[in-house]
Amino acid sequence: MSARILVVDDEAYIRDLVRDTLRARRYETATAANGVEALDLLAREKFDIVVTDVVMPGMAGLELVKAIRKSHPHIRVIVLTGYPRNADIGDFLLQGADDLLSKPFRANDLLEVIRKVEEKVPPPPAGGGAAEARPGGGA
Repeated sequence: MSARILVVDDEAYIRDLVRDTLRARRYETATAANGVEALDLLAREKFDIVVTDVVMPGMAGLELVKAIRKSHPHIRVIVLTGYPRNADIGDFLLQGADDLLSKPFRANDLLEVIRKVEEKVPPPPAGGGAAEARPGGGA
């Protein structure tokens, strides 16, 4: 079974491009326009991998990586960056990012990173976790 992936980017074009590339390879995907929206989705739904941009309004990618590591340590994180400085790469890796991919990237590069990170996805936690919670609770 393929990993379920959340794509987070404030640029709709990039978000849709990544989503469509992953869906073409039969990955189940969802999207969020920023870190706050991403954390809301992560609280309500189960994901195996998050692919996130670095520079976003409201909550930057580094803050999102920290929040994911704290609340959802089993989720793998891939960071997309248009500004791959060595200091930034080190910060993201220290905070728990599993891999980084520089923009612009080719579809094959993205898929290779996804496959590599997918191998690190642990089995689901016992008890089902947030995937069981549904807003509204009824019909």
